[in-house]
Amino acid sequence: MTLHADTARVLADWRAPEPEQDRLRADFLRHLEDHPDGMWRECAPGHITASVLVLDAARTRALLTLHGKIKIWLQLGGHCEPGDATLAGAALREAAEESGIAGLRLLPGGPVQLDRHRVRCHPGGSWHLDVQYAAVAPPDARHAISDESDDLGWFPLDALPEPTDDALRRLAARAARAAPVTS
Repeated sequence: MTLHADTARVLADWRAPEPEQDRLRADFLRHLEDHPDGMWRECAPGHITASVLVLDAARTRALLTLHGKIKIWLQLGGHCEPGDATLAGAALREAAEESGIAGLRLLPGGPVQLDRHRVRCHPGGSWHLDVQYAAVAPPDARHAISDESDDLGWFPLDALPEPTDDALRRLAARAARAAPVTS
């Protein structure tokens, strides 16, 4: 199965938590139908990306990156690469590369939410069609700042740092509901 086919399957099977998310799901599927290259950065109208909100083992804090280019706190993630076999695998690869943490485990049930946002990948702009997961870090996880980040830090899910955006706040709230606190 190709990454394109895996992504279409993930999106087709995903149960959106609300009508707006279901509209995005349908838009993402339409994008893949219309663009055989829709997984790749080279697709100028837009492309699928994969991101992960990494939670600590207790599931009370999120590891966020102060993005080196846009200078706001975000979840980890980015572009799919030709070596990625699955969308979930792309998300985990990105999270491990950007956090330095091995052994991340995605929460069961697939993506947590979808987000579409403008980016400057091409002259005149483009769209990231971001499929957002949540993962749990091992109890002894230690992070390391990558070249893409100005900083990394753990923040309570209910007290995210500024500056950030509404998409991250929604992702944190959904991840908190999907990953109850462990003792």
